[in-house]
Amino acid sequence: MANDSGAARQTIVGLFVTGGIALSVLAFIFFGNTNFFSRNTRAVIVFQDSVAGLSVGAPVTFRGVRVGAVDKITLRYNQSTNVPYIPVEISLDPGQVHVIDDPTSSGHINLPEVIAHGLRAEQNLQSFVTGTVSINLDFFPGSPAPFHPEISSLIEIPTHVSAIQKMKETLSDLPLKELASNANDAVLSIRDVAEKLNTQFPALVASLEESSKDSQQTLKAATAAINDLHGKLNVTLLDIDRLMQTGNTQLRDRGADLHATLTSATRTADEARKTLENVESIISPRSVNRDNLDSALRDIATAAASLRGFASDVERNPQLLLMGRRQ
Repeated sequence: MANDSGAARQTIVGLFVTGGIALSVLAFIFFGNTNFFSRNTRAVIVFQDSVAGLSVGAPVTFRGVRVGAVDKITLRYNQSTNVPYIPVEISLDPGQVHVIDDPTSSGHINLPEVIAHGLRAEQNLQSFVTGTVSINLDFFPGSPAPFHPEISSLIEIPTHVSAIQKMKETLSDLPLKELASNANDAVLSIRDVAEKLNTQFPALVASLEESSKDSQQTLKAATAAINDLHGKLNVTLLDIDRLMQTGNTQLRDRGADLHATLTSATRTADEARKTLENVESIISPRSVNRDNLDSALRDIATAAASLRGFASDVERNPQLLLMGRRQ
């Protein structure tokens, strides 16, 4: 009986262990992202820059959708050219990608064809805190596609420099020592300025207080002058208003006189215009009065010539006034 109970106990323990192993295998299959019932597509990505933060098991995504994982990361060095290469082997799960509207594809993606259409791989930073990196796949039409058949026999997905990589390269090219030195110098300069302010600030505050007091006194004096000027301006404005009223009154009183004066001036101007017209008619070359005036002037000139001749004769012979000329 003892032997039967021991055998039964060993059988129960063996079944328990076998069940645990089976449950572990099932859990690994269903929760470990492992698919034993489909054949994964393997590919390689050859990087020449740093892959810091990238590790085996890192996800491979396409625009955020996980389509595979990183299987292997190695280093290849070309001693003749002194160029290092970092091939990263990945496995793509065909069950995550389905081709539609193409009866010739059998539902599976043709990796070389999509690479020819611009499929590229780039490093994508998963977390700024941990610095972990994943592989992101996307289409970049027109992007250069360098291949390295001497590195691996797997299908190669060309690389594309991501924004994170560009930022890392830019940061690595920054002269951090010089920037730190300049920052240190700037801090020292700020400290010197702060010390000078600590020593000079009280005097500056006192000067500002005195200037403020002087400004207040000046403001008070200016306010008093403005108030005085305001009163004088009020008086001046009243005088100007009174003067304008007096002028308006005088203008109204002298309005009739001015009207009479203007009327008389107009009448005088009309008479002067008529006189000028008469004078113009007299002195006109074609006027009869002008002819009569010219004749009279000629007669007067003749008489004046005769008178001058008689005067000359009298001057030579004064007796002509008594005896007259002899015939």
